This record gives sequence, structure tokens and C-alpha cells, in this order.
Amino acid sequence: MAQSTAKKTGEQPDLYRFEQEAYRSGFLTVCGVDEAGRGPLAGPVCAGAVILRRDERIEGLNDSKKLSKKKREALYEEITARAAGWSVAYATSEEIDRYNILQATFLAMRRAVEGLQLPPDLVLVDGNQDPGLSCEHTITIVHGDALSASVAAASILAKVSRDRLMEQLAEQYPQYELQVHKGYPTKRHYERLREFGASPIHRRSFLKKFFQDDEPK
Repeated sequence: MAQSTAKKTGEQPDLYRFEQEAYRSGFLTVCGVDEAGRGPLAGPVCAGAVILRRDERIEGLNDSKKLSKKKREALYEEITARAAGWSVAYATSEEIDRYNILQATFLAMRRAVEGLQLPPDLVLVDGNQDPGLSCEHTITIVHGDALSASVAAASILAKVSRDRLMEQLAEQYPQYELQVHKGYPTKRHYERLREFGASPIHRRSFLKKFFQDDEPK
């Protein structure tokens, strides 16, 4: 496994640099992988995998956290319509509790890559840890969602997909207002937890200290 420690600079990076270098090195299908939802108290962690077309550029790609909801939604539609291949996969709250959040994130990433109909021969992964993908060649990129077009596209798919799922789960568990905070640890979310306790989709391993501290002394 190779690793890049590229960092952000004051200049806008060429988001297709990693992909172009890969093509020049002889790789044919380059896939970007990223996740969304490592920090929430409820719901799954989601991973996206995207293979962009070599001869096309999608304008406006960036780290999903830096984009407005409206822009993310528009790019989601464009990516899913124009990419050579894409996949979204999850690891459940139960799997997060069973394996821990890091290993569950890797599990979601592996599922996303395995869900691609077009097998990649190189995968670019956001972060600095190898998730153990089946692809022989993997490069980890620190801040990859801001430095690689493929990884940025994957981050957008993961974020939009997970947000949509949390909005659906909000209909099943309306008392937690998941459509507002998407399961993240906001003040309002903690208030709902104090009032209603944890639901089946909450991550028990994330809430042990909260409920211990909340017990009467």
C-alpha cells in the first residue's frame, strides 16, 4: 500500500491530479472512497465508492462538508448520472458497537468497493489507514476529499445517502428529531435521549458514558 501525506495549501489543488498520475502509471479504473457518519450517536456509518470517467470532469466537486445541502444534492445527481461506476454501502449501529467505529467504517468501505459493477485496479482512500480492500492497489490520502476528485465524489455520495436515510429513520423514530441533526451529538439530541432513552438505531458504545453520567448520584 502506498500512502500520500499531501496537505492543503493556500492554492486550490487540481482535484484530478491523483487520477491523472494514476492513468500515466498505467492504471485504467481509478476509484475514490470516503465515508460519512463516523461521529453521530445514532444510525449507520456510510461509505461511497466512485469511478469517474477518464475523459470527463465534473465541476464543483469538493469535500462534502464544505458544500451546501443544495449543492451536494445537485452534485449527487450529476455524479450518479455521469460516473463510470458508483456504489454506496453501510455498516449498521449494531456493527459499530460490535467491531468499533473504525473497523465498521472499513467494513462499509469494503462493501462499497465490492458493490461496484466495474472493478477498480486502483483505489484512493480518504485518510491515512488502509481499510483492507480487495483491490490490490490502494493509496491513502490525508484530506483526500479536498484533494482528489474521485474521493470528493465519494464523500458527496456518502453524505447525501446517509442524510436521506436519517430523514427516513426520523419518520420511524420522530421523538429524536433525526431529520434535524442526522444523529450527531447536538444539545437537542442529548435532550431527546434524556427524555426517551436510546432507540434500536443508537450506538450503545457511544452512549455508555452519557448514560452513566446521567444516572442519579
